[in-house]
Amino acid sequence: MTAPVAVVTGSDSGIGRATAVRLARLGMDVGVTWHTDRAGAERTATEVTDSGRRAAVEQVDLTRLPEAADVVDELADRLGGIDVLVNNAGTGTATPFTDIAPDTVRHVLDLDLVGPFLCGQRAARRMIAQGRGGRIVNVTSVHEHQPKVGAAPYCAAKGGLGLLTQVMALELAEHGILVNAVAPGEIATPMTGQEDTDVRTEPRPGVPLGRPGDAREVAEVIAFLAGGTNRYVTGASWTVDGGMTRMGPMAGSHLGDDSWRRV
Repeated sequence: MTAPVAVVTGSDSGIGRATAVRLARLGMDVGVTWHTDRAGAERTATEVTDSGRRAAVEQVDLTRLPEAADVVDELADRLGGIDVLVNNAGTGTATPFTDIAPDTVRHVLDLDLVGPFLCGQRAARRMIAQGRGGRIVNVTSVHEHQPKVGAAPYCAAKGGLGLLTQVMALELAEHGILVNAVAPGEIATPMTGQEDTDVRTEPRPGVPLGRPGDAREVAEVIAFLAGGTNRYVTGASWTVDGGMTRMGPMAGSHLGDDSWRRV
């Protein structure tokens, strides 16, 4: 029997790499994408093959739309189909709302929202044609649910991706395609400047579990949503944040100064 195939965008490091490796250990062949870190993508592919699965690697710039979405079809062709898509590639900002340039807004929205939209279309069309269902997981952020100063386009994109997830879930359910979001909090990855950090040594008093998350902890949730044991979860957003988003009222009553108002 042919192994299921997963495509994980932005899987050259961080959550994407951890997810690719975890899905390989579930028995999936994995398509890996990278933008600037080819060496990182090759390391991911090596970890996939070390798990006994096939890997295929493609470079993509998800701001070059719509043609960038071709990568889904290219990887599906190389691996013999597609059963899982994980829209993981993304970027953010740390700029006050009044100072953000239009080009920056477009860049973030393309990479974090329009790119996943078009990749999701490509994957869904192939899954429907294959006739065996599928799984799509969109990696959003806690900022799908809560705002952050300095992250206006990022929050807009992630909030949009969260609601897009719900529409996709409704429309694709009849084809046996389950669509969910995973919303990480602070995770030790290159995006947060904490690659290869031992999260147990990084105190976070404002997080109930007291530390950042590890990329592998996010990958475990994605693996459940993408794997065969998930048969009845769709249209949901799974927050993986150590309880961070539950701290709203406590933060409001216990912060001692206005430093949160500035990037």
